[in-house]
Amino acid sequence: MRCMATGLGQVAGRELLVALDSALDSLFGAGLQGASDADQLALLQTSLRVDARLHAWQAQLAARIESSDATWHEHGTSATTWLAETAHLTPHEARRLVQGGLDLNQHPIVAAAASTGSLLPGQVEAINGVLSTLPPDLPADAAAQAQTTMVSFAATHNATELRRLSRNLLDLVCPAVAEDREAARLEREHLAALRTRHLRFIHDNRGSVLIHGSLPVTDAEPFMRIIDSYAAAQKRALDAVDPRAEFVTPGMRRADALLAMVNVHSRSAIAPAHGGDRPRIVVTLSYDNLRKAAANTGIGTDRTTGSPDPSRGSDPTQPPAGHLAGHLLGSGEPVPASVLRRWLCDADILPVVLGGDSEILDIGRIQRLVSPAIRTALEVRDGGCLFPGCDQPPQACHAHHIQPWWAGGRTALNNLVLVCPHHHNTVEPSRDPTADRWKVRLRGDGVAEVIPPSRVDPRQQPRIHARLLTRMRT
Repeated sequence: MRCMATGLGQVAGRELLVALDSALDSLFGAGLQGASDADQLALLQTSLRVDARLHAWQAQLAARIESSDATWHEHGTSATTWLAETAHLTPHEARRLVQGGLDLNQHPIVAAAASTGSLLPGQVEAINGVLSTLPPDLPADAAAQAQTTMVSFAATHNATELRRLSRNLLDLVCPAVAEDREAARLEREHLAALRTRHLRFIHDNRGSVLIHGSLPVTDAEPFMRIIDSYAAAQKRALDAVDPRAEFVTPGMRRADALLAMVNVHSRSAIAPAHGGDRPRIVVTLSYDNLRKAAANTGIGTDRTTGSPDPSRGSDPTQPPAGHLAGHLLGSGEPVPASVLRRWLCDADILPVVLGGDSEILDIGRIQRLVSPAIRTALEVRDGGCLFPGCDQPPQACHAHHIQPWWAGGRTALNNLVLVCPHHHNTVEPSRDPTADRWKVRLRGDGVAEVIPPSRVDPRQQPRIHARLLTRMRT
């Protein structure tokens, strides 16, 4: 009798599916001609409910096939593999269908709601995922309450929102154990985050270094706050009116913030010693190439348009001005001349000049850089970045040579001004004296003036920072 009942059930199920398939033929043939807007919306809602009911039935059937080993008996394979091969599902889709049915078997209250179409397939999957996080030894009444609670939430929450309730569900259904369970979970996740913490620098061989890492949330939060504080301080000033000014995205601003933090670390010399000395950049230069680069006029590329721009760095067809030595990513990384010139203004760099056969001709002396006395005088005189509209304090600024070192400029107070890292790149002179570029000069009374390019101000009227104007008027 049991076999006969099973056979009759299979026949009835097959006949019902044939009838459903025929009804769908009629539905497609009926069309929507003459249906009002309200009717179309109602039809769509009804169809979603019908689809949800059919999906729940399919999942439970797939779970039954998996549990009964039907596919092993018929085809010698698992239900997942059979579904993937015969129904052209991906293995992931097949596993989701089978697992969805198995989960419904574990949660009868959810299964009942799904069978009526009250839950969409995504909501069912989300609810089952949340319920799976509950302790296995949860009392039966609390487990039933959890199912009922999640089904009720589905009336007002989508699948993503339902997944977010996982941390609060235990508080609702069993607060007596929720606190201990939550504490254990947090400790477990924190230890896992500590075990998987990492930071990697990956050279892409195209001029960039990719940074990839993972930190525990409690350690990442102060890091993110520091980066945000530096990002908030990265402000554009008068150069914002420049039509060639770079458009800065939030991601670029955070990258600039990280570099600003590194700059503060380097300038303050607060990094620990490494290899017997604090971290230092070493650049090797061919003496012949250095003389050739000094004699040539370079044409750089505008970062916004990609077109030639005489105001930018050196000629891209020329060899690099130098190479990083002993870098952790590998020695010999080329350094553009424009970057090297900017570094030489204020960075703590030891240039190693090589002649033929790699003979060391000269090693630059740190004493060539701005002395503490000159630096103090600069901070008192300029009070911060001199670029109009910029409020970066003195300690965040570089000492910029108005007449560059490579052009014979002296490291003296009358040839130096304070500029922040962003505006240092803006006013760093190019090799072309006719370039339409931002410039800076000192008046006879020591007040710095910024001269905009003609594209910003055809008259090139000198601008003075409001901070310096205030001092002049008092």
